[in-house]
Amino acid sequence: MESLGGFTYHSTLFAANMVTREGIIVADEVMNASAPGPNRILGVDPGLNITGYAVIESGIQGPKICEAGVIRGADKRAKSSMAERLRCLYDGIVEILEEYRPAVMVVEQLYAHYDHPRTAILMAHARGAIMLAGAQRAMPVVSYNATQVKKIITGAGRATKEQMQRAMQRELNLAKLPEPPDVADALAVALCHYYRCKIVT
Repeated sequence: MESLGGFTYHSTLFAANMVTREGIIVADEVMNASAPGPNRILGVDPGLNITGYAVIESGIQGPKICEAGVIRGADKRAKSSMAERLRCLYDGIVEILEEYRPAVMVVEQLYAHYDHPRTAILMAHARGAIMLAGAQRAMPVVSYNATQVKKIITGAGRATKEQMQRAMQRELNLAKLPEPPDVADALAVALCHYYRCKIVT
């Protein structure tokens, strides 16, 4: 673990029942983390093997990270069923919801290429498990497509993964690029919602 600029980097926070929640970026201090956060947003980049997540909170000086990281399912060498992988993902999301109690969940929309329909179906399973966790808590669940997120964050709807990572580092004053890219994507979708709400209000 390494602490830089008010954040601790690479800290495994939760590991049980074949699921690991790995907090890549964790704020050294979060005020009233377990209290309901009316200004707290959970961003999620869905995946069956690795799901990126980010909890951000709006404050007087703008958005700040509470925690961002990945939820990893069963080891790739383990022969886990689809149902077990979804349970691992669901449990990881529930853990985050119960710890930070965000006001809204923002999930990146599914992008499906017609050449890979099976991938789209599998990813839809993951999104369903994530959205169920929010719906069971009567939490608003919002979706944005990747192009929309990139356009709002960088001004370019075709921004590369590296450009998105650098944008997140700049916007959120991070000492390092957020790694892996799943973390940057989760931060981006959360920040996209923050900016959209700011524009509306």
